[in-house]
Amino acid sequence: MTALAAADPQLTGLTGLFADVIEAVGEVGVGALTLLETLIPPIPSEIVLPLAGFLAQQGRLSLVLVIVLATLGSLVGAWVFYWLGHRLGLERALTLVAKIPLVDREDLDKASDWFHRHGRSSVFFGRFVPGVRSLVSLPAGAQHMPLVPFSIATAAGSALWNTALVGAGYALGTQWGLVGQWVGVASDVILGGLAVLALVVVVRRAHGRYAASRTDETREEVAAGPRQPEGPRA
Repeated sequence: MTALAAADPQLTGLTGLFADVIEAVGEVGVGALTLLETLIPPIPSEIVLPLAGFLAQQGRLSLVLVIVLATLGSLVGAWVFYWLGHRLGLERALTLVAKIPLVDREDLDKASDWFHRHGRSSVFFGRFVPGVRSLVSLPAGAQHMPLVPFSIATAAGSALWNTALVGAGYALGTQWGLVGQWVGVASDVILGGLAVLALVVVVRRAHGRYAASRTDETREEVAAGPRQPEGPRA
């Protein structure tokens, strides 16, 4: 046990092991654990990232570097699942990943259904949904979603989620362990906020198209000039 784990009663069991890894290799350890969390979903980012945020608050880690490497770890892990889905096809990939300890076939089917219902946007929004976060990469690869849009959506969603968890740990300090109790609420709040933002964007675009069409109609009427009165009928 390291000095860090010995000094904090919250750092026992698996959490203590995570603390040992982070204390041994610093920010790189955060990235490595986040990569493993993506590939082995039972490893909880709700513990690793708030802990890293707390350590950043204590001056032991760089806050920015923690977020960057955590996001990179999430992206690399997502690429692995994407490749499996792309190479093996969905059913074979799901069967293979179902052999990972503590991974339920129900979670795999949930991720697959999520992707089929929501399409490419599920890669971004899925980063905030437990049971979907990492596994949604499998159907994305199986459906041959282009790699660049997949990577952008994964990186953006991961960066937002990781920043929220690391930031919460940073803000709470020694109470960083509370983050895990509220992570479900945080997920719902972020998803709700993003849904409202998406709705605002859709409404503004629709309004912009309507205004543009009205402007075009007005210009056509002006260009046509005033309508000439009809002469008397014979």
